Amino acid sequence: MKKEWLVSDAGTKERRLAAQLKKLPALLVAYSGGVDSAYLAYAAHRALGSRMLAVTALSASYSKRDREEAESVAASCRFPHEFIETDEFSNPAYRRNSPDRCYFCKDELFTKLDALAAARGFATVAYGVNTDDQGDWRPGQRAALKHKVLAPLLAAGLKKAEIRELAHRAEIPVWNRPASACLSSRVAYGIEVTPARLRVVEQGEEALRALGFRQFRVRHHDELVRVEIAPEELPRALSPEMAGRFVEIFKSLGFKFVTLDLEGYRQGSLNTHLVKIAS
Repeated sequence: MKKEWLVSDAGTKERRLAAQLKKLPALLVAYSGGVDSAYLAYAAHRALGSRMLAVTALSASYSKRDREEAESVAASCRFPHEFIETDEFSNPAYRRNSPDRCYFCKDELFTKLDALAAARGFATVAYGVNTDDQGDWRPGQRAALKHKVLAPLLAAGLKKAEIRELAHRAEIPVWNRPASACLSSRVAYGIEVTPARLRVVEQGEEALRALGFRQFRVRHHDELVRVEIAPEELPRALSPEMAGRFVEIFKSLGFKFVTLDLEGYRQGSLNTHLVKIAS
C-alpha cells in the first residue's frame, strides 16, 4: 500500500512538473549526472524537446567516473548535452574551503550558465534541488537565488524517493545511484581545496570501489583520512584483512593516519556541526 501511495503521489507531482516546464520558452539544465539532475533533464526534454539543453561543468572537483556516467546517461535518455569548463579554483575564497565554499562553486557555475544561456537564446537556467535538500547546510542555494535559477523539482514538491521512483519508471540508468557530491565536499573545512588533494580522494574512492564497496566517502583531514562505509557494508570493512588493505591503499596515497568511521557513511557528515550551530 505504501508503494502504491508513493507512485500515485509522485505521478501527480510529475504532471505538475510537466505543466510548469511546458510554459517555458526554452531551458538550460545544470546537469551533474546524479538522479535529480538526470530526471530534471529527462522531464525538460519531454516537455520542451530541442528547446532544452543539459550542461555539465568540468573542473578538478568533478571525477572522471562522474563525467563518463553523465555522458552515458544523456546518450541513453537522448537529451541534448554539452560540457563546459568552470574555474572556481582561481577564486581564493573557494580554495580557502570555509563552510560557504559551495556558494563560490555554484556562483561560478551559474555565472557561466547565464552567459551560455544568453548566447544561445535560452530563457532561463534550472537545477535539480528537491524538497529533501532543504534540511542540510547548502550555501549553493544562495547562489541559485542570486542568479534567479529555477528549481522545478522543488516547485513541484518532489521528494528524493519520488524522484527515484519516477526515474525508475522512466528507465533512467542512475535511478538508484547512491547519493554523490563533488570531490571538494570530501575535504574537511579549513583545509585548502587543491586539485592534488582531490586527485588523492578520487584515487582512494576508486580503490574502495575496486574492493567491492558501493556506498562510501573518503574524507580528507590533511594527514589523516577518515573512511566512511555504509552501515550495511561495515562488517566486511571491519575485518583485520580489510583494515590492512585500507592502510596499504591510503598510506600509498600520502596519508600518515588511516581511520575507519564507526558511524558509517552518512551524507553531509562534515556539515553536522554546522547544522547544529545554525539550529
